[in-house]
Amino acid sequence: MSILNEIFAHKRQELARQKRERPLEAVIAAAQAAPPPRDFVGALRSRAEAEGDAARPALIAEVKRGSPSRGVLAHDFDPLRLARLYRDNGAAAISVLTDERYFGGRLAYLEAIAGLAGRPPLLRKDFIFDLYQVHEARAAGSDAILLIVAGLSGERLANLHALAGSLGMAALVEVHTQRELELALLLKPGLIGINNRDLRDFSVSLETTLALLPYVPPGVVVVSESGIRGRRDVDKLGEAGVQAVLVGEALVAAPDTAAKARELSGAVQEVR
Repeated sequence: MSILNEIFAHKRQELARQKRERPLEAVIAAAQAAPPPRDFVGALRSRAEAEGDAARPALIAEVKRGSPSRGVLAHDFDPLRLARLYRDNGAAAISVLTDERYFGGRLAYLEAIAGLAGRPPLLRKDFIFDLYQVHEARAAGSDAILLIVAGLSGERLANLHALAGSLGMAALVEVHTQRELELALLLKPGLIGINNRDLRDFSVSLETTLALLPYVPPGVVVVSESGIRGRRDVDKLGEAGVQAVLVGEALVAAPDTAAKARELSGAVQEVR
């Protein structure tokens, strides 16, 4: 069993328990009562326009405690502190990992960051396969969700993507292979994520993004994910046509997270 299949199997058990504790009707009501979502895709586009440099990708900075491949990355993990640093040092958006078992995340982290003054749009990073989770993300203040093509049937992917749109949220449709990209493009998405990490063996290569990028139609915002360590990687991806990068490990493990965020985003000083 691959790690992705293992995670989704656990999430199905986890979600069954959540549904017993909090019925779908209550989650939908909370989602409807939440403040309107912010424009996630627009934030990525406008950051490059504001910089006046189409080759400078926007930074999606990730609030991430750990991962199955690397274990705990931030031993003094403080999600609100990280979010403030990202907000103040050039991040166009913030990704919040909410999976607890494998990544040390919590939905409560997303809820807390959603209340942060002046924060950029938020992505709920989790293994989403059920409509319940989409409403739950909106109720928690998320402006976008992650949909992993490798873990979803075509019908389920389409239904989740449609629901996110109906709630005013963006969907980052994540792919790793050309076949997955072909399936993703059937949705006519506004946002494609290309994961440079092979979830079968955890190997990472930016060449994954560079190989798939020519097959993405114009007008679709492309986010390169995983394996981005520094400004050289960001520049390489930007020159190829990538509009945004999603970075977690290089930020949370950096000796100076604020400085690393400025390096990756291109901000020369705190933006606040």
